[in-house]
Amino acid sequence: MKEINIQKQMNIGELIKKGESERTEFKKSLAERTEILETISAFANSRGGNIFVGIEENKDGTAKSIVGIEVRGRELENLGNEIKQNTDPVIFPSVEMIDLEGKNVLSIEVKESPVKPVFATLNKIPVAFKRVGRTNPKMDVNELRRIFLEGKEFLWDSMICEGATLDDIDWERVEWFKSLYRYLSGREILTDNKKLLENFKCLKNGAVNNSGILLFGKEPHKFFPNNRITVIRYPGDEVSDRYLDIMDFYGNLFDLIDKTNKYIREHIQIASVLIPGQIPREEISQYPLFAIRELIVNAVAHRDYSVVGSRIIIRLFKNRIEYNNPGGFPPGITPENIADMQCSRNPTIVDVMSKVRYIESIGDGINRVLNLVKNHPLKPELPLFMEVGNSVIVVLYGADMRKMEQDEYEKKLSERQKKIVEYLKENSRITRGICMNILNISKDTAVRELSYLKSKNIIGQKSIGRGIYYVLK
Repeated sequence: MKEINIQKQMNIGELIKKGESERTEFKKSLAERTEILETISAFANSRGGNIFVGIEENKDGTAKSIVGIEVRGRELENLGNEIKQNTDPVIFPSVEMIDLEGKNVLSIEVKESPVKPVFATLNKIPVAFKRVGRTNPKMDVNELRRIFLEGKEFLWDSMICEGATLDDIDWERVEWFKSLYRYLSGREILTDNKKLLENFKCLKNGAVNNSGILLFGKEPHKFFPNNRITVIRYPGDEVSDRYLDIMDFYGNLFDLIDKTNKYIREHIQIASVLIPGQIPREEISQYPLFAIRELIVNAVAHRDYSVVGSRIIIRLFKNRIEYNNPGGFPPGITPENIADMQCSRNPTIVDVMSKVRYIESIGDGINRVLNLVKNHPLKPELPLFMEVGNSVIVVLYGADMRKMEQDEYEKKLSERQKKIVEYLKENSRITRGICMNILNISKDTAVRELSYLKSKNIIGQKSIGRGIYYVLK
């Protein structure tokens, strides 16, 4: 048992006050051996954390009371041996006894393991856990497969594609790639097509690998049935059993991006705005067009292709676009650091796509998305990034185009009409008499101004009995 210095003890006290979290866990006693082992596995497979034994918790994860523990004989030594015997690879946590409010609390500090997954043996069965909020769910088979693949010398996108031959390569698509590269860079690719794919690591010793089929294959879905993007359009703001359209897009990764991007752009709102001092009108899209495409590219380039039975699903609602991508965030990436960190699950795919500017190799795409949303004239909400189960979901919120239409109308209004609109923004209704009073105008003039606003669909007419009043639409 190690002694703990005063400063560190104060830091631990502050940590405990914050309650359980992704990196903090409370246990009442050492009798909770199974739960302690589960948490050790979860912390080692995630970003590490601290287990504090001797703290009773509330239902919301905050510390209810410090109950302390009594350590008898070789109990701590036995705990350390038990952890070593029941973790694979073996975890060596830092175990310290600390004094909190005059009571002994055991601190078990677990660091993230460089070798994953870390299994905890429970009832002679090895199980791997992960940390999600304050919980320790088991890893499913797809997560384990992904981790095993990432731990090998090669990743999924560079593995040989079983059953594929050079006849499955679309050599016209390779020529298209070379032409696009020449157009964008001004440089000619003189290498023959087969050698080019070898240089791109899409071929290995004459055998086609997974990235070669996904990027340049004639029919990639023959080898990877879920290599497709499904787009669903809903009429409202929520998922319902009624939808406007559902489309499945197939093909190589370049085709998937281009087809999906074209379809979405055809089904979003675009307003034409007159800019003062400028003759041509400017088009303002409901979403930044770069953001739509960049999030498709990210889904295609960074999805976990080892997840069986899943595909990319994009849902178009009236007020947002939701991108649902198989596989969690790549290692080291979280919703909080996604704009700053760089990590590629499929480096071969990313490298090839970056050569023709389908993706930015420097990894600033998400930052550009965020900046474009921040600078949108209608100020929509910032995108939301989250991990749900074994999927990454990105929500791109749309701008309220009705506000732009209203602003455009209001620019054309007379001063009297603007005053009527301003009055209605502060008050729920206006009558002809109120209009006469606030504008100091005659009855006929008030009727004319209200009728004009009604004809432009800016205000609507209501009535109670014989009384008529007007409201903003």
